[in-house]
Amino acid sequence: MDVETIALCESSISDQGVSLVEAVLESGRWGDGPMLESFEQGFARWVGRRYAVAVGSGTLGTWIALRAMGIGPGDEVICASHTWHQVAQAITLAGATPVFADINYWSGCLSAEKAALKITPATKAILAGNTNGHPAAWKALRELADAHGLKLIEDSTEALGSRYLGRNVGTFGDVSVFDFSMPSALCTGEGGMLLTDDEALAIELRYLRQRRLSDRASVSIGSRVPLQAGMSELNAALGLAQLSDLDERLLQRKRIEAWYHAEMQSFEGVKPPYLAEDVDEVHWMLYVVHLGKRFTASARTQMIEDMKACGIETAAYSHPLHQQFFYMNAAGATGRQRGVLPDTDRIGDRALALPLHTGLDAEQVKYIVKTLKDTATNVGAGAAIYL
Repeated sequence: MDVETIALCESSISDQGVSLVEAVLESGRWGDGPMLESFEQGFARWVGRRYAVAVGSGTLGTWIALRAMGIGPGDEVICASHTWHQVAQAITLAGATPVFADINYWSGCLSAEKAALKITPATKAILAGNTNGHPAAWKALRELADAHGLKLIEDSTEALGSRYLGRNVGTFGDVSVFDFSMPSALCTGEGGMLLTDDEALAIELRYLRQRRLSDRASVSIGSRVPLQAGMSELNAALGLAQLSDLDERLLQRKRIEAWYHAEMQSFEGVKPPYLAEDVDEVHWMLYVVHLGKRFTASARTQMIEDMKACGIETAAYSHPLHQQFFYMNAAGATGRQRGVLPDTDRIGDRALALPLHTGLDAEQVKYIVKTLKDTATNVGAGAAIYL
């Protein structure tokens, strides 16, 4: 079978998207403008929150949110090491200390019970994510945060469309963060969004996001120095166009997911996709498989190379933050050694991400899974793919 390289993720733009981008280019207003406002309002409605603040990236957005909440040097923020790194790294940028807690092995999300063990007098917030689309246990996390007077920040980058307790993800944190870079199902190239129901917090987020033209004559603007962290009209146009057909795209992705599930039944010991109690629906960011105990991190690397040679792009799903050089050596870093976060280490070594995007067809999925089975057998000497 002759196969072109099957990308891990792909973005596409509709005719409407092209028209919106052209309209921005022709307008001569490429910065803050009406397209941005429309995207903010539309995305807030789609998720189900009152206020949206578009930003340059999820990292910048989280940094702004931490500043708006008064969190900085000397403060601790509990988070997972197995997470969307670009968002969690904002804790470091804000001058606060990330305190890594272990995850729930089945969902891959920050465990409320394990996070509770990390709370100290310096703890000011909990940052939890909906890992690869699976909602975190927001009921337990909210109870934990409220019991200790902590802010709760929700990273929903990986989970567009997932639902928990009858609500969309992105509605559970005091502030929720989305990043629209690849491989997000809604991709603007670069960009992100902050969502909240707190009007005062939304005003502060907008203030800290960027200095606007109208602020140039102000002598008081420097009381809290803003970042240059806004989203352009061009990025907003891409986002607005994709938002218009996002529900349809998510349905297409669910069909591709079903093809994967059907093909995966050919593996010995396959475990069905996990849905925790209170989870209504999961929209995966990528199709992630967990290799069995006999596979090592180096074996996974070999499988990635073998798949690449067969024209299929795959990737290690996560390189846990606590195993990365900066966090292993940063002053005040916690959870530096292997074994401190056993479930994170377990998943981090053996989670393999396969392509998931609307450009895939059933034959490509069949080829991906067959190739995966062949390389798993060669590398793992017949070991079951799943734990």
